[in-house]
Amino acid sequence: MMSPKRTRFRKAFKGRISGAAKGGTTLAFGAFGLKALEPERVSARQIEAARRAITRHMKRTGRVWIRLFPDVPVSSKPAEVRMGSGKGAPEFWVCRVKPGRIMFEIDGVPEPIAREAFALGAAKLPIKTRFISRSMTVGGA
Repeated sequence: MMSPKRTRFRKAFKGRISGAAKGGTTLAFGAFGLKALEPERVSARQIEAARRAITRHMKRTGRVWIRLFPDVPVSSKPAEVRMGSGKGAPEFWVCRVKPGRIMFEIDGVPEPIAREAFALGAAKLPIKTRFISRSMTVGGA
């Protein structure tokens, strides 16, 4: 699973995910991509599960790029602990995803296989997504 080697602060505020993605909205590496349509926090476990589903369907041909990185620590307190006595310990890492962000890219496989692979990968993620291809972005622009 992905996590940062080091961070400036051990614990982070929860924050809000507002607005559209500022960067990472176009295909940069592969021919096909999976674009986020909702704002949500995606955990490192969910990213890894989606990556495994995608690569397994592609039968390890082609190449997969992960365009997300979980860099926000999420802390939680143990069950049945009274209020107070500070913030809980960091439990897992998440990535704040805004609408329009390209989350995964793949190349080296035909479109039907890419579409099915992303459908399987999107089932592992907590947000609505859309399949995009380089031909769609060039023709639509």
